[in-house]
Amino acid sequence: MPELDSLQRQAPDSLMLTNFWYRALPADRVHRNQLHQAMLLETPLVIGRDRAGRPFALRDACPHRGMPLHCGKFDGESVECSYHGWTFDAHNGQCQLIPSLTNDQNLKVDRIYAGSYPCEEQDGFVWVYMPEPGPQGAGFSRPDEAPEPAPQIEKFGETSSGKYKLAYLTADMPVSIDHGIIGLMDPAHGPFVHQAWWWRSRHSIHEKIKHFEPIPNGFRMSAHTPSSNSAPYKLLRLYASADSITTTIDFVLPNLRREIIHAGKYWFSSLTTVTPITRNQCRIDVVAAWNIFRWLPFGPELLKFVFAKFVEQDRRTMELQAEGLQYNPHLMLIDDADRPAKWYFQLKAAHLEAKRTGGEMKHPMIGPVTLKWRS
Repeated sequence: MPELDSLQRQAPDSLMLTNFWYRALPADRVHRNQLHQAMLLETPLVIGRDRAGRPFALRDACPHRGMPLHCGKFDGESVECSYHGWTFDAHNGQCQLIPSLTNDQNLKVDRIYAGSYPCEEQDGFVWVYMPEPGPQGAGFSRPDEAPEPAPQIEKFGETSSGKYKLAYLTADMPVSIDHGIIGLMDPAHGPFVHQAWWWRSRHSIHEKIKHFEPIPNGFRMSAHTPSSNSAPYKLLRLYASADSITTTIDFVLPNLRREIIHAGKYWFSSLTTVTPITRNQCRIDVVAAWNIFRWLPFGPELLKFVFAKFVEQDRRTMELQAEGLQYNPHLMLIDDADRPAKWYFQLKAAHLEAKRTGGEMKHPMIGPVTLKWRS
């Protein structure tokens, strides 16, 4: 039927992409000389800081008999398994001691490794690089370095201490990574899910026209004037004329959404990620930096309040959505409002195909695209 030509049936595969950086834990929850549990891509991790404050990430299982390493001891440099006392370097996982060995037993201890992962701290979060897993039962070796540093929030102008504010929010979502991501980029649910007197109502729905362009591993909603039916946009006009206020939004594989707002010399920047915990659970982490409204008392607390409201509304919506998805996991995607979701699935498929063949990734967008919807 012609009227159904723009529909697309999509069954998310929930496949979690490796060889990327993922946020593991908020940095303020990772204390020196302590061990903390985390789960990324169905891989159990133990996260900690050494005596110098540098974060590290090990697989949370001793290679000897599988005992979780977070149950053991940590002296600021080495992690000791609580089962047999095997000791491992916190950063590279190299075994340093097997107490049960006698003097005449010549096992080369330094050839044994616990699983270890590149680990960095950026903008209030500990990030872990998750490589392609090795063959089943192959064991671990000294880890390779990550090919690039962990992502950072973009900042502008003077960025010394006190010149900008930083805040974060995190929340678990009871859905797969695919549903978490397409929910994050969905442009049409705002008036229905995020209704509030200080934000917008469903009566403010109007037609919008946005321009998109391809970028490496993703796509960009080109610089545009923020929506006139939101209260924050009206506040921004205290700083700059309406025509000079612009917003740019990027999505980049595997899970990054960047938003940058400029209002003259003032700016607001956020980096939101949807992290796959298991195939049926993900976590949304929002980190924002800004030099606007720095005079506002309790600015970070107010922003976190607003973020928390939004994220809780999304979390509750996805919780309810998960009930329906138990019986019909297929999605009906329409143009134009669902085109970003289609691009995400196409980008993911193109990435996996390039990885399989060893060739270059074929981007699903061949040039700029203009989309229209009502929200």
